Amino acid sequence: MITTKTNIWLGILLTGWLGFAQAGPLIIATEGAYPPFSYIDEAGELSGFDVDIAQALCQAMQRDCELVAVPWIEILEGMEEGDYQLIVASMARTAEREERVDFSDYYYRSHSIFVGNPHKYSSSSPDALAGVRIATGVGTVQENFLRTRYPAAEVIVTEDQEQALAQLVSGDVELVLSDSINLLSFLQSAEGSKFDFIAEPLIDDLLKTDAHIAIQKGNESLRVAINQALITIRLNGTYERINRKYIPFSIY
Repeated sequence: MITTKTNIWLGILLTGWLGFAQAGPLIIATEGAYPPFSYIDEAGELSGFDVDIAQALCQAMQRDCELVAVPWIEILEGMEEGDYQLIVASMARTAEREERVDFSDYYYRSHSIFVGNPHKYSSSSPDALAGVRIATGVGTVQENFLRTRYPAAEVIVTEDQEQALAQLVSGDVELVLSDSINLLSFLQSAEGSKFDFIAEPLIDDLLKTDAHIAIQKGNESLRVAINQALITIRLNGTYERINRKYIPFSIY
């Protein structure tokens, strides 16, 4: 038998869920300069894996959403200032970031690797890359890794990964360190055809392999809703369809 007290609690839970589903649009930040995860397409629109995942999550939560492109170096500050409620931007979960935002469960996995001239470099050890100019995005786990593990290398930080790769193409740097999936997209392009992965993917505690969605600090109801929506799009096949659209192998 369902008691009056149980009915009251069910009513509270249902009212809370309906209130969440009927709330105003979610503002979601992504980077917009990190293909195939987020980039500006030929029509001038935000596109990519992260963009499609964000839209699928909003649909699963029955929420309208608005996506905005924010430079990586400014993306956490914008959330702290209340400019948006979510960041779907291939973000690794670190202790420093956890002081500023909350995180969802992971939504994909990848590894970091160097890319450059395969005829010039065969090893990615710190000794082998001493004095080498290596570019990576500012404020990334890759920047922290290079400064910590490769003190003899010359680390060049750029506003985003597209700028790092542009410097590789121009010859201003000799290597780029980034996420292997992002680099695969570059290697398959015309300008990346003369480059290749250098050595093996890097396994290190400083290089987080899981990507998470960042959520405004303390917004527990949104964190729970996002995690449930991630389960929903995994079970209904939406995640797999988005995965296949941008990446030819599973990244979950």
